This record gives sequence, C-alpha cells and structure tokens, in this order.
Amino acid sequence: MNIPKIYKEIDILLGEIHVKGNLRQAQNSKGFILFSHGSGSSRLSSRNNYVADILLNRGFSSLLFDLLTPQEDVIYENRFDIGLLTNRLISVTKWVKNNNSIEQLPIGYFGASTGAASALSAASKLGKTINAVVSRGGRPDLAMEDLNHVETPTLLLVGSDDGVVIELNEKARAKIPGICELKIIEGATHLFPEPGKLDLVAKETSDWFDTYLIL
Repeated sequence: MNIPKIYKEIDILLGEIHVKGNLRQAQNSKGFILFSHGSGSSRLSSRNNYVADILLNRGFSSLLFDLLTPQEDVIYENRFDIGLLTNRLISVTKWVKNNNSIEQLPIGYFGASTGAASALSAASKLGKTINAVVSRGGRPDLAMEDLNHVETPTLLLVGSDDGVVIELNEKARAKIPGICELKIIEGATHLFPEPGKLDLVAKETSDWFDTYLIL
C-alpha cells in the first residue's frame, strides 16, 4: 500500500528545551494520536511513520516526536528511563492541548516497544485526558507499578512469534483495571517486518481508535 507521506516538520518548545516532531493533520479529523517510540528510535521511525500514514488515510491526525533531545539521547540510559520518557510525553501532550494551531480533538497514544511503557504510565497520570492507548510489540511491564491506575481503553498488539513479550503483555493485561484487550498477530515477530503485518497493526489500531477515541 503506497500512501504519500504528508506531514509538517515542527519544533516543540518545552521550557528551555525543544524537540522535533512530524505533524500530520487530517481534514475533518476524528482524533489526534501521539506516538511514543521505542528505545533507539525517533520521529523518523519508518514503521511508526507507515502506521501514521495509514491512520491519516483513516481520518486521524498525529504527532511523531523525539522523546529525547540530541544531548539527552547521547546518554544511553536515558533511552530506558521510563520516568523521564513519561514526563516528556506528558509535556508534549500538554503542549498539544495548549496549541491554538492544532485542532482540539480527543487524544490517543500509540506506543511501540519501550514507548508503550511511557504511554501507559502517562495515561495513568493524565486520566480522562487520554481516550485510548494502543501498544505495538510493547513492553508495558516496564510500567508495571502504574498499570493498576490505567482506566484508559488499551489494546495490546503482539506478534505470535515474539516469545517472552507475549507473556509480559499477558501479565500487564491482568494488572490493567480498565478495558484492555490483547491481540496476537499471527506470523509476526517483534518489529512486524513480515509482509502485511504492519497493515494489520494499522487496521487494528484504527478500529480501536474508531471505537474509543470519543470525547
């Protein structure tokens, strides 16, 4: 599926620091999705941009952004500092909510790998500000202490060949008190590189947001 990449590169000012983002704004948008990428990745993630393109085609605006500044990213441990990443995601969420140039829409999170932990942790703290969460090949177990406060409808997508990550997601699902579903994508590994698997991820994601991303 060839969907043109249509986004605007923006600078997000957060106090004394700024991070870069890729902003997609759909016409008659149904919702706004913030992407929280995995360790070692960025707003340029080919997989997340692919999913964001499909979501745009389905009527969802989105923002992919760098969770860390270049200076912060040099420190390897920062990539796994869930507290730092969660606070950064919360800050960007508030920036979106206060930005007059961005239409105020129901907000959802899409977290990949370790980014799923920061998404769920942020959702536990922001409550009804976040309407839905989707995790792709996520490590929600890294936010285990916050999971029992997650009331946001959550979809956990895991590849059938992702080994121990399936078990980690099952444990996370058991901790989340709100609506939470675990769906296994047959024949997929951790990064969903197999033909057609990311399309399935995008479809499940869009369907979830269509159901739960409401004001």
